[in-house]
Amino acid sequence: MSKKSSYLLGIILTIILGSILYYLLCCSVCCGKENVTNEQSETKSAVVPEIEDTTKNAFKISDANGDFNIELNDNFNFKTSSFSILEPVSGALESGVLKFKDYLLEHPTKTVDITGFYKNDETNNSAYPNLGLARANSVKNYLISHGIPSKQIDTYGKLNGSLSPDESNTLFGPVDFTVHTTDTSALDALKAKCDAIRANPLILYFNTGQAAINLTAEQRQKIADMSHCVDKLGVKIQVVGHTDNTGNAANNVVLGQKRADFAKGYLIKNGILDGNIETSSKGPHAPISDNATKAGRAENRRTEITIN
Repeated sequence: MSKKSSYLLGIILTIILGSILYYLLCCSVCCGKENVTNEQSETKSAVVPEIEDTTKNAFKISDANGDFNIELNDNFNFKTSSFSILEPVSGALESGVLKFKDYLLEHPTKTVDITGFYKNDETNNSAYPNLGLARANSVKNYLISHGIPSKQIDTYGKLNGSLSPDESNTLFGPVDFTVHTTDTSALDALKAKCDAIRANPLILYFNTGQAAINLTAEQRQKIADMSHCVDKLGVKIQVVGHTDNTGNAANNVVLGQKRADFAKGYLIKNGILDGNIETSSKGPHAPISDNATKAGRAENRRTEITIN
């Protein structure tokens, strides 16, 4: 073998040996094996968030003591933290409501309880004690608009933490319906609540330009009771605006009417039907405190809400 051939052979052997050593000593790091192992380890240890299935409650009404039974996949739907029914309501649901109307009209001693559900992480912007009751009231108004007498409807609200909206924050069917025979003792209890409202009306103090009314828990309950009085006894809600005696009396009557109309708009926005609310103004003519003092004038600038 020539000297030149020996030299070339040595170079080739060196390259081969270097490649073998490189693979054995460096490849686990340089070729990314260690990174791949780490990534696999991290993937295995990562916590995959649990995705809740969307709750979809069917529209279901049955009379355990009668012969009415209906179940539909469609139902009344709401956005989270809202008490307005999402439109449009399906044709199948509307048809089901009309069939139920016919049944209730044929059985005037029957009553349907509507229970609206809500989640504890929702925001209640309604005038009612909870969002579930506000939703039940919206469904009640839909039933009334389709011919079901308000006297045959009761509304309730209930916390339901298992509700799960879809990705667009829509709650499908957060309402339940129960049919039973009318309880006359419950009507007597409601009459007592209505008398209590007449004796102690809801009084609001606010400026005409206000965009919202903030109610206490007690005031929310009083509005819910008023709504039940309207539905069951056929009474009207009376909203009366009052002012102090500062300025022109005729202008104050106009101002009192504006305050009453503002309160009426708030009640309508919260699901009390326009036809069930009457407004008027007494201006400065029915003070409840002394207009000679600043505190007295503030008390006289009020809106009283009661029932007739």
